[in-house]
Amino acid sequence: MAEQFRRKSPEEILQSISNMHRGRLKIILGAVSGSGKTYHLLMEGQSLKKKGIDVVVGILGAATHPKLAEQLEGLENVPSIAWMTQGEEKADLDVAAIVARDPEVVLVDGLAHRNRVDAPRQTRLDDVLYLLNRNISVIATVNIYELAGMKELAERLTKAEVRIDQCVPEDTLALADEVKLLDVTPESMLKRLEEGNIDAAKTPNPLFRRDNLHVLRELALRFVANGVNEALEDYREKHGMVGASGATERVLVSAQYHWNGSILVRRGQQVAKRLGGELLVVCFRSSTKKLTKEEATFRRSISKLVEKVGGVFEERPLQRDTNVANELVAYATENNVTRIVMGQSKRTRWEEIWNGSIIHRILRKTRNVDILIVADRSERDGERVLPTKRSVAKPNPYRRLSEEEVEQEIGKIRLGTLKVYVGAAPGVGKTYTMLREGNELARKGIDVVIGLLETHGRRETLEQVGALPTIARKQIPYKNVVLEEMDTDAIIRRNPEVVLVDELAHTNVPGSINEKRHQDVERILAAGISVISTMNIQHLESLNDSVEQITGIRVRETVPDHILHQAQEVELIDISPKALRQRMREGNIYAFEKVEQSLNHFFKTGNLIALRELALREVADDVDERLEAWERRTLRGPWRQQEVIFVCVNLRADSERLIRRGFRIAYRLKAKWFVAYVQDHEPLTAEEGQQLEKLKKLTERLGGTFEQGRAASRRKVFTQLVSQMNARQATQAVIGQSARTRWKEIREGSVILRLLREVRHMDVLVVADHTPDIG
Repeated sequence: MAEQFRRKSPEEILQSISNMHRGRLKIILGAVSGSGKTYHLLMEGQSLKKKGIDVVVGILGAATHPKLAEQLEGLENVPSIAWMTQGEEKADLDVAAIVARDPEVVLVDGLAHRNRVDAPRQTRLDDVLYLLNRNISVIATVNIYELAGMKELAERLTKAEVRIDQCVPEDTLALADEVKLLDVTPESMLKRLEEGNIDAAKTPNPLFRRDNLHVLRELALRFVANGVNEALEDYREKHGMVGASGATERVLVSAQYHWNGSILVRRGQQVAKRLGGELLVVCFRSSTKKLTKEEATFRRSISKLVEKVGGVFEERPLQRDTNVANELVAYATENNVTRIVMGQSKRTRWEEIWNGSIIHRILRKTRNVDILIVADRSERDGERVLPTKRSVAKPNPYRRLSEEEVEQEIGKIRLGTLKVYVGAAPGVGKTYTMLREGNELARKGIDVVIGLLETHGRRETLEQVGALPTIARKQIPYKNVVLEEMDTDAIIRRNPEVVLVDELAHTNVPGSINEKRHQDVERILAAGISVISTMNIQHLESLNDSVEQITGIRVRETVPDHILHQAQEVELIDISPKALRQRMREGNIYAFEKVEQSLNHFFKTGNLIALRELALREVADDVDERLEAWERRTLRGPWRQQEVIFVCVNLRADSERLIRRGFRIAYRLKAKWFVAYVQDHEPLTAEEGQQLEKLKKLTERLGGTFEQGRAASRRKVFTQLVSQMNARQATQAVIGQSARTRWKEIREGSVILRLLREVRHMDVLVVADHTPDIG
């Protein structure tokens, strides 16, 4: 709060004045040529022109496609400067003509371009910077592999040569006031290539293999997500917000210079990789004690290993051994850590009672930081502790299918195709894009209808309906009023090829055949009708806790993750928080009377940045999963055991969060997972019965197995849980942070520490009490 009252320095005042006379730069980023950057560049131009902004076209690539010609119509073009090199025609921006014309905005295609030898400036980026300094704004396009450093990475990941003449500096995106990622699925790209909408002669063909398109798409998503994360950290620091944001995972390994240090680092690296997070490794050591020869050897090996796996290693001085917990907490808070990886404690029960448990001290002092205690594998040093991928047993091709299996296969063949547009928040353009695709399909002769559309009064969205027919909604009487819902039966009777269904997470009116709209969609798909739908990232069931941590709001309408996973295509509609808030102010999202309230609550800048990062990383993870499912040839080494996740719950309110956490871990590890509740008293109260039913339903919705046991007393609950874990051959237990006070733990014992002693052969994840971050 004090920041707004601080007097600006003379340098800051001069910088603010300078910025007033500088144009804005917006960059549209694509994963690969042909992803539609030029089309969206022209769309942006047309949109600005409608608002009365003076826009000109500075330079375009080959705009031969009818769709591009349509978008060009009415836009003024400043002729470019043509020149030849090695028999190939090139074109440079005519910067002098643009400056003389002095428009408010110029559209510039192909930012990564080297100008002719005698040009005033070497590159197109230099031309763009020149225009910005003359108060002319620029919207430009670039591909991910045209950023310096990304070209080599793209070639290494795809094992294909990227043929481009010029790269722009890697920090080019940081120069932009706004970056918009144009996310396109490999399926759409291959379809465009097949239909001749991409010039095959001019595209780097090896990159257009399905697996390479997946890789480039994931590269683009993660690159933008990292940039968004930096912006989020800057924002949080400026506003005095400490700790993890909830948008991304950051794994910290607390290691010592012992034999098990490398095992902890490997474990941390594998966890970070599977969760799409960053890896940090820290070692606290006494500043007064000299390293032994053996410790020095371990120090060198750990340092080399961390560098090899792409982590960050740091050594910190420790004044006294008892300060380890405090130092670890300070380091975790300073680095926005979400999970700490540690080895098993060597302390006896009496030492822990006398000195206190390091784990408990960490949990009490941190917020939103989980602790993973790695299994004690001293007898099996070097064993692989986490499978990066699970083997899939291939069925014998000569085995005859049963009648039931034949019916299942026929059902899969008949099933319609599901495509979902995902956004970080309302108003990003999901419905608009869905309608535009519907119209494109209709122009190709596909029978498309609108099953359910929510325009929220947005004129631009309504204009995209065009000639698409709409199925009338069903009238449902409810509490003396008549409400409307999607008429699923009418859609199935009409039997179109494709139906457009908005807001996948919607809860139907009580009395409807299905409780949720996604269930209606599943019925439509089962009838052989394809569906294109929309949803916001905050509605994904397993992200419910992360969204509450970010926004302080518990989202009630959710979509089970398996719906998104079974979709053939998931595409992100990206927009910067600044642009989204501007759309809100202009009344393009909600009615004007709701604007101020929304901007100060859910649509706060910090929320939007974090939700954008969450969406980028979630879709990147989805891309990674699809590539693994599609092609298993890049297995990362052998494994010796299959992961089994075991979630221990009680009837406390935080048990739902434990189940969601267990699901996300199991999904990323391709693991079986179980949720267990042991009842220790009879009978359950009505409230307890309702909570138990909620836990069962949530487990089933997310695809887990719920197990309920009974124990004669509270003391026997623990024994029963350990017995079930061993029966299921669990490799990782997930438990919640203890609600017991320090004195109660001394008198009655710590559940966490008792569990760690009993199941030293498996990993234990202690999920911290999470609190919403609403700063």
